[in-house]
Parts: sequence; structure tokens; C-alpha cells
Amino acid sequence: MAENKTQATTQSVSDFINAIAHPTRQADALALDKMFRQVTGWVPQMWGPSIIGYGSYHYTYDSGRSGDFLATGFSPRKSNMSIYIMPGYADFSGILARLGKHKTGKSCLYLNKLEDVDVDVLADLVRAGLKDLKGKWPVQAT
Repeated sequence: MAENKTQATTQSVSDFINAIAHPTRQADALALDKMFRQVTGWVPQMWGPSIIGYGSYHYTYDSGRSGDFLATGFSPRKSNMSIYIMPGYADFSGILARLGKHKTGKSCLYLNKLEDVDVDVLADLVRAGLKDLKGKWPVQAT
């Protein structure tokens, strides 16, 4: 079976954030890093070239496919800030309703800029996502 395309790396998180050219995106990344560290108590790790992850988990699906992935994190993309909540947002409609301006994908929350949302509500969402993930797979600190 093929490995996950996105793997943990040894790239420096601070070097990655410091290299973000757009000043608002860089400031948002610094603020998100602080919030994720406070919520999780974990040191971040780069996953692939552009995802900052906190914690990890090992999964094995019914199909037999298994692998490791970040427990939660974010990526400061050019078009938006992507927040990763595993395994998804199905049970978080109450929190999302209080969050502010956002869009969702299967396991991604998309923000144009951090000022569009309530950061305390975002922290609640990260906590809820980790609690949900821990109910499905063992989560390890990074």
C-alpha cells in the first residue's frame, strides 16, 4: 500500500513562519502557533512543506490502509488559512455557528484572516476536535 503523501519532516517551524512573505498571513501564523501550543501543550512539527502540526496519531482503516498523520494543525496558504481538525467537523455545528466567517471542507476549516473569527471559539474547536480524535485513535504528543 502507498504511504501518505504528507509526512512529518525535520524542517524548522519558526523558519517556515519567518519565511511567509505576506505580513498578515505571517502574523496570523504566529498567533495560531501560540494558540495551538497553549491548547495542546505540544511543540509543533512540520508535515510536508507547508503544514504545521501538533501531535500525531496512527490509524488503521477497515480497508487495511494505515499510517500516521498530524492530530491538529494549520497551514498558511496563499488563498486562505487552513485549519486541520481530525477526523472532521460533523459534530461541531454548535461551535462553528459561534466561530465567525469561515468555510469548511472534510477535515479543513478555511479562514481568510484570523480577525474574521473568534480565536477563543477556534480554541474550543481545536479542543473538541482533539477529544473526538482521541475517541477514535491514540494521539501522541510531539
